[in-house]
Amino acid sequence: MEKLLVLNTKINAFVWGNWMIILLLCCGALLFVMTKGLPFRKAGFIIKKTIGSLFHSQNSEGITSFQAVSTALAGTLGVGSIVGVATALTIGGPGALFWMCVSAILGMMTKYAEVVLAIHYRVRHHDGRWLGGPMTTLEYGCHCKFLGVLFAIFCMLASFGIGNLTPAQTITETIQTYVEIPSIWIGIVLAFCMYLIVKGKAEGIMRWNEKFVPIISIIYIAACCFLIMRHKEQVYDVCITILKSAFQFSSVLGAGSGYTIQKAMHYGISRGVFSNEAGMGSSPLSHAAVEEVDAVEQGFWGIFEVFFDTLVVCVLSGFVILTSNAYASGLDGVSLLVACFEEGFGKAGGIVFALSLLFFAIPSILGWYYYALECLRYLFEVSFMVVIYQIVFFGLLMIGGQLELRVVWEIADTLNGCMAIPNLISVVLLYKVVVKLTKEYLQQHGSD
Repeated sequence: MEKLLVLNTKINAFVWGNWMIILLLCCGALLFVMTKGLPFRKAGFIIKKTIGSLFHSQNSEGITSFQAVSTALAGTLGVGSIVGVATALTIGGPGALFWMCVSAILGMMTKYAEVVLAIHYRVRHHDGRWLGGPMTTLEYGCHCKFLGVLFAIFCMLASFGIGNLTPAQTITETIQTYVEIPSIWIGIVLAFCMYLIVKGKAEGIMRWNEKFVPIISIIYIAACCFLIMRHKEQVYDVCITILKSAFQFSSVLGAGSGYTIQKAMHYGISRGVFSNEAGMGSSPLSHAAVEEVDAVEQGFWGIFEVFFDTLVVCVLSGFVILTSNAYASGLDGVSLLVACFEEGFGKAGGIVFALSLLFFAIPSILGWYYYALECLRYLFEVSFMVVIYQIVFFGLLMIGGQLELRVVWEIADTLNGCMAIPNLISVVLLYKVVVKLTKEYLQQHGSD
């Protein structure tokens, strides 16, 4: 195990080196400039085509746009947007929240491009359903099947981290905060429950996420707003602290400030990617399954995902932590957030948060299980490989709660970075296609 951790540290240092941070930011910045600031310039139009479309009837056949978005959000909300913020602030300092927001603003365009390309280059699989994502974009758009296969393999491996070990560890830690139950028993029950849900296959997973994700999100956001308002006099000071930590204005720190800034950027951007998945190429796997949809319109949902996930949920979570006395307690992860909620709502508040996090973590597992199945569909035509994957996936769910928190997050970070490399290559090579499709769509709809 120790040798594995040493190897992971070396790989992590490479995939999340300065070059990756620069690539993520520059990729989003390039698309932002080439589309003339689309998320801000066409904000009203995007809202109309996303949230506004929910008030109109959708085609009931196949997977709908809202189901795809719910599944994409399920893969990030909770573990990424809540626990991920806690670990980022604990390790990278308050400035990490600033860099999460920066990565999100630029990441909106990266996610948009991923979704547009996934729809544009998707294909009909032999089972009759759509198959699309960075793997088909790389194969049919970049004409490089090798990178498509590489992405699919990395995505499956990442599903064992961000979509398995991380939420399993989060669920276990949450339950053990209140009840002394051995980790292995929690893992066994969790694996069994997940198996019962996934028996409904893709449509069953989508329907589950469509029902639970919006309800849990509303409850959590309302609770966060209440806690922040209880400490509203601290909000201004927290904002100053975030900016100082992000750039280290104080000259007293001397040479050490450069390292501190780099650390804040590293954990802010890497946890930001963990949270909103912009640049990873995972969520386009669910978007590509939507029937009868325009690539650009579905791409608007990608912009909404990043905005809601990071600029709303992550920021609220961050301010709840930073305005709470619990931030200086030395706690981390779930324990830190439970303490924040107990400070505001009493013991009952901690229990409510724990239950909310459980219902966030379950859709996260389901979302990533779905992503992995899509990659398996791309790589293999035999169902036997699905059985092998399920054995490994559910087996890891059983033991995930027994691993150390930071070890789990470091492994997940590494796998996320490996996924991002081939995906970002496709976005950079095909950005002109995204710009062209966007321009044509806006002209066709009289919005440009």
